[in-house]
Amino acid sequence: MVPLTEHVRSPHKQAVSRRWALVTGLVVMSGLALVLLFMLTLATGNRALYEENFAWLAVVNLAVAVLLLSVIVWLLVRLSKRWRQGKFGSRLLAKLALIFALVGFLPGLLIYTVSYQFVSRSIESWFDVEVEGALAAGLNLGRTALDTMTADISTKTRLVADELARLGGNPGGLVLDRMLQRLGASDLVLWSASGQTLGSAGDSRFVLRPERPPATLLLAARSQRVVAHIDGLEDSGGDGEAAAALAGNARVRVLALVSTTGFGFGEEPRFLQVTVPLPAALVADALAVQAANREYQARALAREGLRRMYIGTLTLALFLAVFGAILLAVLLGNQLIRPLLVLAEGMREVAAGDLSPKSAMTSKDELAGLTRTFARMTQDLADARAAVQRSMGQLDAARDNLQTILDNLTAGVVVFGADGVIRHANPGAARILNLPIDECLGRRLVDIPGLDVFTSGVVQQFEHFLGEEQAHEGGHWQQSFELRAGGDTPFDHGITLIARGALLPNGERLLVFDDVTEVVSAQRAKAWGEVARRLAHEIKNPLTPIQLSAERLAMKLEGKLSAPEKAVLDKSVRTIVEQVDAMKHLVNEFRDYARLPAARPIPVDLNAVVRDILGLYEHTEIPVRRELADDCPPVLADPQQVRQMLHNLVQNAQDAMAGQPGASVLVRTRRSESGRWVRLTVIDQGTGFAEHILKRAFEPYVTSKARGTGLGLAVVKKMMDEHGGQVDISNRVVDGKVVGAQVSLSFAVAN
Repeated sequence: MVPLTEHVRSPHKQAVSRRWALVTGLVVMSGLALVLLFMLTLATGNRALYEENFAWLAVVNLAVAVLLLSVIVWLLVRLSKRWRQGKFGSRLLAKLALIFALVGFLPGLLIYTVSYQFVSRSIESWFDVEVEGALAAGLNLGRTALDTMTADISTKTRLVADELARLGGNPGGLVLDRMLQRLGASDLVLWSASGQTLGSAGDSRFVLRPERPPATLLLAARSQRVVAHIDGLEDSGGDGEAAAALAGNARVRVLALVSTTGFGFGEEPRFLQVTVPLPAALVADALAVQAANREYQARALAREGLRRMYIGTLTLALFLAVFGAILLAVLLGNQLIRPLLVLAEGMREVAAGDLSPKSAMTSKDELAGLTRTFARMTQDLADARAAVQRSMGQLDAARDNLQTILDNLTAGVVVFGADGVIRHANPGAARILNLPIDECLGRRLVDIPGLDVFTSGVVQQFEHFLGEEQAHEGGHWQQSFELRAGGDTPFDHGITLIARGALLPNGERLLVFDDVTEVVSAQRAKAWGEVARRLAHEIKNPLTPIQLSAERLAMKLEGKLSAPEKAVLDKSVRTIVEQVDAMKHLVNEFRDYARLPAARPIPVDLNAVVRDILGLYEHTEIPVRRELADDCPPVLADPQQVRQMLHNLVQNAQDAMAGQPGASVLVRTRRSESGRWVRLTVIDQGTGFAEHILKRAFEPYVTSKARGTGLGLAVVKKMMDEHGGQVDISNRVVDGKVVGAQVSLSFAVAN
C-alpha cells in the first residue's frame, strides 16, 4: 500500500502557503490600521501638523479604501466565477462569505452609524454659537478693560501734563517722583520736541539714553495732546504659555503734550511720557481669551476637513472590518471546503472507476480525518479490486482453457436453460450435427430443424431424469440415438449418437454427445467376424461326415428295400445332402464375411462403374433403371468392392419385388449439398423394411427372407466402413404409405 503522506505533500505546501498569505495579510492590515490611527491621533492633537498633512491623510485613506475595495471585488468576481462554473463548494463558500460579511458588516455598520453621528455632533458641539459668543464676549471684555485702564491713565497723564505746563520750566526730580507716585507709573520721562530728555523718574532714571518715542507718535501727541498705546501684548503669538510669560512685561505708555504758557516763538513744546504696568492677571486672562478665540476660529475654519478625516477613517475602518470578514470567510471557508473538495474529487474518481491512491489532509480535525479514512478505504477498495481482477484473470484463464478444451473436443457439448433455449455450444456439436450451431444460439432446442427425433428424445430424458428422486444429487442419464439421413435432416448418412445429460449447479442443462457410428459398426463387425469364424470352424467340420454317411447309407441299402421304402430312403438322403450343401453355402458366406480383404480406395468414376455393372441386368425379369448425375466428381473407392456391394443391393431389391409385375429397380447417383460426398442410392418398389429390421439391418443374420442368410447388408456395411463411408437404409413413404425401400452408399470425394 502506498503511504498516504506521499499524496498529501502538495496539499500540505498549499496549506502552508495559504497560512503565510493569511498571516501576511493580517499583519499588513493591522500595521495599516495602526499607522492610520496614529496619524489620526497625532493630527488631532496638533493643529499645525494636521493642517500640514491633511492632504496626505486623505490620499492615504482613499488609496487604502480603493485597494481594499479592489481586493473585495476581486474575491467576489472569483467566487461568482466558481459559482457559474458549478465547482463543488462554491455555494457553501458563498454562504460562508455572506455570513462572515454580515457578521462583520452589520455590527460595523451599526458602530459606523453611531460613530458618524457622534463625530458629527461632537464636532458641531465644539463650534457651538454660545461658545463662540462667550469667547467673543470675553475678548471684548478684556479689550474694554484694557481700553478703560488706558483711558484712565491717559486722563491722569494729561492732567499731570497740564500741571507741568502751569509750573513752567523744567521740573525737578522731586516733582517728577511725586507725579510718578500719583500716577502709579513705573516710569516717567519729560521729552523735548527735539527728543532730548528734560527729566525722568522711575526706571528711566538709571538709563543713560532712554528710548526716544517715534516721531510719528510725537506728531500724534502734538495734534491729539494725548496718545496712549499698550506694549508687550503683540508678541505673544497666541500661545497661552508665551502669553503668561509676557504678562509681566505688558504696560501702557501714554505720551501727552505739555503746552507752553507763553506766546514766544522760541519756546518749544515738551512731551510727558508715562509708563504704567498692567496687572499680570488681567493681561494673562486677556491673552488666554485671545489665544482661545484665535484657536477656536482656526478650528472652526477647518472643522469640515476634520469631519471628513474622521468619517474617512471610520469608513476605512468599516472597509477593513468587511474585508477582514470576507477574507476570513474565504480563507476559513477554503479550510472547511478543501477536505470536502478532496472527498468530492475522490468520490468522482471512484465513481468513474479510478481507485488510484487519493489525496488526504494532514491536519488533525475531523474533516481531515475523514479524508484520510476515505483514502484508506479507496486503497482497500483498490487492493480488493486488484485481488478480484487477479481472481477474474485466473477465472478468465480457466474459462479460456475450458473453452479451448471444449472447442477441441471431438464430442459435442450443448448447454441450454430450463426453457430449452440454447445458451452455448462447442464446434464439436456443429461438426457432429452438421449444423451451424452458432446460428442456433438463443433458439429452443426442439426448434432446430431436422433433429426432431434427437431433440425430443433429449427433452424426454431430462424430464424423466428430473422426475426421479435422485435427480439433483449429481447424477446423469445416458442414451443412444439412431439418426437417419434423408428428408430435412442435415445428415448425408445415418449416424449413431451416444448422449449424456446432467443438471448444472445454476439450473441449466448440460448435454454431451458423440458420434459412435464407426465404433458401433466396428464393434458389430468385429463381433460378427468372430462369430463367423467360430461358425465356419464348428459347423463345417461335421457337414462332410454327415453327407458321406447319408450317401454310404443309401449305397448300402441299394436293392435291399422295397420300392416304397426305397423312395423314402432316397428322399431322406436327398434331403440330407441338400441341407448339408445349404449348410456349406452358409458356412462359406460366414467365412467370406470374416475374411473380407481390406479396401484399397483409389479415385474412381462412380458413374462409369455403375454403367458397367448395370449392363449385366439389362435382360433380367425385373428391370434396373439408372439416374446418374453429370456433376459427380471422382470418389475414393475400391472398384471391386463397389461392384460386389452394388450386385448385392440390386439382387436384394429384385428379391424384394419378386412376383410384382411392372416393378423396377432405380439406381441413382447424386452429389451432396456439402459437396464432400457422392451418394449411390438403390431404390425398390417393394414392401419396405419391417421396423425391427430397420433397427438391426446391418447385423449379420438379420433378414426378412425365408432362405436369406442376413449377411448381405452386413457385408456392405463392413465394406463401407473400410472405405470410410456411410450406409443408410430407410423406407419410402408416400401419403403415409410405404411404397418401397432405399439403401444409400456415401463415398468421399477424391481431392
